[in-house]
Amino acid sequence: MSGIRNVLMMFFLLGGMLLGLPFIGIMLAGYQIAKYFDFPPKTQYVSHAPFSWIAFTALSLFVLATFVPIIIKGFRRVKLVRDGSVTKYFFPWWGWVGVFTGAVAWTFAWTRFPWFAQFQPHTFFPLWFSFILVVNALSYRKSGYCMIINRPVYFLLLFPVSATFWWFFEYLNRFVQNWHYVGATFGPWEYFWYATLSFSTVLPAVLGVRDLLLNASWLEKGFGNFMPIEGFQSKFPTLTVLVLSGIGLVGIGVWPDYLFLLLWISPLLIIVSVMSLFGESSVLSGIKRGDWRVVISSSLAAFVCGFFWEMWNFYSLAKWVYSVPFVHRFQIFEMPILGYAGYFPFGLECAVIGGLLEGITKSKIDGLVKSLPLQCSGTLCCIS
Repeated sequence: MSGIRNVLMMFFLLGGMLLGLPFIGIMLAGYQIAKYFDFPPKTQYVSHAPFSWIAFTALSLFVLATFVPIIIKGFRRVKLVRDGSVTKYFFPWWGWVGVFTGAVAWTFAWTRFPWFAQFQPHTFFPLWFSFILVVNALSYRKSGYCMIINRPVYFLLLFPVSATFWWFFEYLNRFVQNWHYVGATFGPWEYFWYATLSFSTVLPAVLGVRDLLLNASWLEKGFGNFMPIEGFQSKFPTLTVLVLSGIGLVGIGVWPDYLFLLLWISPLLIIVSVMSLFGESSVLSGIKRGDWRVVISSSLAAFVCGFFWEMWNFYSLAKWVYSVPFVHRFQIFEMPILGYAGYFPFGLECAVIGGLLEGITKSKIDGLVKSLPLQCSGTLCCIS
């Protein structure tokens, strides 16, 4: 990370844009502001457009045209040769703990034992914490590396950062109301703490799956030297993207039926554009030299987590349901099929936030290490 002053200015600008622009939109439109502050959110004040075959077909073609060529071109570069190497690492004991606790939590999430009724709404966190343990254990077994062992401080900090991160998307959802929660009733403070605990698992889950995918040989062969995009970080296109995505964020509450997709796209473009203007690298920086590994692995990681989110949500007591304009049909679990495309940009947003946290923690830890008096002999260093 660069100087602390630039970092603070960057975060101040990002916070102002991401939080302020949607609110400015509804104020300019003259909408009643109080309903956007209802907590817990209960009222449904956005009337969504009905299903449209024209919109569904157009969006389907757009998604296919965006992703299919990348997938085909990337995987054509992968030589399907069996890797004869044998893993040298074991599956850690805490991974087996995650398997066991995950199976127990899954059972309780999908059943309705009368004696468990008091705890029934609170199965999300143990289920996803177990998932995080298992994914990290699989990553360690594959490569000898995982966040829990190799970056424990970063891993622990991901949980509070993740909670803040997803509360931001809950804030944006107030303007479009594409999802809401049913099945359990909480008071304001109970809702806040239960939701915060659940939201804290998002980043550790997605970035844990990404670490696992980054160990795959097909990712290196197919996307390590893929399609360079020159001029991606030059100022004029960056400013253009920043202005357009900012305008889109202003409009999501004014025209939620038409701009709801920007809930997932505009924040990503705003963050990446601001980081570029401040000279910071981001999740998209690698594609300038043709390295798409972080982009592909982050997007796929969110998609994988998305499948488990939607599957485990389906039979849970406290759950979410969707209201998506124009394309709400052909549901897989509660999610309309086209809604799964939103997990791809969401994975990049997870990677951006994870990268920012990694840069901050690394600089702090490096500074602490440099400040300590060390005595080194060969590869062994001790604090004197």
